[in-house]
Amino acid sequence: MTNVDNFPPGWDEERVHRVVEYYETQTQDEALAEAKAAFENANYSVMMVPNDLVPAVRTLLADHARQNSNEPDSQSSAGDYQP
Repeated sequence: MTNVDNFPPGWDEERVHRVVEYYETQTQDEALAEAKAAFENANYSVMMVPNDLVPAVRTLLADHARQNSNEPDSQSSAGDYQP
């Protein structure tokens, strides 16, 4: 059986391990501070989405990211996390 790695653009196994290690070693206080900072970021909104709409929202976000990836001043999204 062939082991095929399916990572998003810019991601590889090493990056996945860094993210896992980051969150596994994060204290509760650090996690709370990170979550609080995310809610206070004026560039983003936080909302509740019914579970059955999540796939459609993810598709919209991915389309938006692709459309804006060539803009010189485009900001990274939460999905672009880089520890």
